[in-house]
Amino acid sequence: MRILVLGSGAREHAIILALRGESADHEIFAAPGNAGIAQDATVVALDPNDPAAVTTYANDEHIDLVVIGPEAPLVAGVADELRERGIPVFGPGRAAAQLEGSKSFAKRVMDAAGVPTGRSVRAHTRDELAAALDGFGAPYVVKADGLAAGKGVIVTDDRDAALAHADAYLGASPVLVEEFLEGPEVSLFFLCDGDHVLPLSPAQDYKRLRDGDEGPNTGGMGAYSPLPWLLERFGGEDAFVDLVTTTIAEPVIHQLDAEGTPFIGLLYAGLVLTDDGVKVIEFNARFGDPETQVVLPRLVDPLSDLLLAAASGHLEDFSRPAFAKATAVTVVLASEGYPSAPVTGRVLTGLDAAAAVDGVHLAHAATGRTDEGLVATGGRVLNVVALGTTFAESTSRAYSALAKIGLEGGQYRTDIAARVIDT
Repeated sequence: MRILVLGSGAREHAIILALRGESADHEIFAAPGNAGIAQDATVVALDPNDPAAVTTYANDEHIDLVVIGPEAPLVAGVADELRERGIPVFGPGRAAAQLEGSKSFAKRVMDAAGVPTGRSVRAHTRDELAAALDGFGAPYVVKADGLAAGKGVIVTDDRDAALAHADAYLGASPVLVEEFLEGPEVSLFFLCDGDHVLPLSPAQDYKRLRDGDEGPNTGGMGAYSPLPWLLERFGGEDAFVDLVTTTIAEPVIHQLDAEGTPFIGLLYAGLVLTDDGVKVIEFNARFGDPETQVVLPRLVDPLSDLLLAAASGHLEDFSRPAFAKATAVTVVLASEGYPSAPVTGRVLTGLDAAAAVDGVHLAHAATGRTDEGLVATGGRVLNVVALGTTFAESTSRAYSALAKIGLEGGQYRTDIAARVIDT
């Protein structure tokens, strides 16, 4: 197939690597891509958020499938215009993408579908915000109602910090104050064709910047998959996935379909396993980053077939995707100053040596090529991804490879997958 992947991060690189790994015959294009992606796909100078430009390119270049990676093109309506021209696209239209684009929209849909989630209050003013904070009490959970690149959430015991976080968004849009849900978090992806869903394998990511879940929230500093500890509480991964599919994913997809806004693409369910059961923290309308980097390398079935079936409305023809028993760990290398003020333009070294470690590959997030070589162009620079037969093996491989990479001021967590190191 001729496949166009929209986006420029490690998530998109992971998608491209999965597509490239299944068939050398695919012609893969990326817009705008990055320096690492350029090694595995043809990079196109195209604005991924411009519906007309993307549709014209896909039509002129006879693209068989468009895969939308980040959230911004979805909310901009890129998928809508592609579908109007009859071009298969994996990604929801603007209306259904509000499941991620608006937290209050997502809460309304969950309520209508009977999906378990935390209580919330939508605050428009400082006074409403303060009242909601006092009503729920600490720990305080405040979320930007719209898109915030994974950084719109604060969870804190400091009321002043919660107020200050909300102040950054209140002028432009409301914020949501939610009850704090306590328990381990799980990310679970679902392929959707508007009527049917197929689950992938769950993963756990690490949002905080520093070891021990300290420091500010980030877009994600690492992840691992599968989750062996699901066995104790749910009897195994399959039982857990079945539960979430029937009580969360299917009701939401059916509710959106009933409202005339069918969801076609990737439903990301951010879940918390509370004492009262599994509840939804948030939905995203695209593959999660960095969880994609550990889920897709374990996927046995051809990704392109699944994505095209979802885009074409034929997921009922497919069984639940199969996954290898391998363990997968990814660790994010970030620039100095990330997430508030990342320092960019610094040279990266040792990438070939890192990629040469057994079971390791690199997914580039923010890299560019200059006369000096590869440089960091953003906060999260790249992902070291390692596969193994045990988590001890995959984790050791990931950190061995990371030690070979040079980036002045670079930072990363040293405790990714520590919880499962003995499995």
